[in-house]
Amino acid sequence: MNARADGAFSREPAVLDATDALLIRRLHGDFPLSDTPFAEVAAELGLSEDEVLTRLRRMLEDGVLSRFGPLFQIERAGGQFVLAALQVPEGRFDAVAEIVNALPEVAHNYRREHAFNMWFVLACTSPAQAREACARIEAETGLRVFAFPKEKEFFVELQLPV
Repeated sequence: MNARADGAFSREPAVLDATDALLIRRLHGDFPLSDTPFAEVAAELGLSEDEVLTRLRRMLEDGVLSRFGPLFQIERAGGQFVLAALQVPEGRFDAVAEIVNALPEVAHNYRREHAFNMWFVLACTSPAQAREACARIEAETGLRVFAFPKEKEFFVELQLPV
């Protein structure tokens, strides 16, 4: 199951052509730190900058990629990441997903086959904002949010073959 950019899920398998796979492999670490990083990647791969950006947008919209961007240690800036879960009745799942995904603090949201069937990450500018986001979700859905704030950072660079 793939999560699309609009928060919905698709059961169709991801389809990558050889250029998509090459692009993903190239962007999987060691992103250029320059004024024109996408142009640099494009030149390395024999593509145009527009083609690189178009392919990335399409893969994000289609749910092939769930996110593309930097990872921050938000706590160093006073913020907080929170992994959270809900137990959503099956008949309400899509409606609750819309409510949760509408919050700007929600970084990503996953459906799981478990009593806790909706898991999402809150990226907040402060612990107080994280508490407020959880309270807002509870108020709007009528469901209890089980919040698990990040306690310790681990860096594991997992690179899977594409």
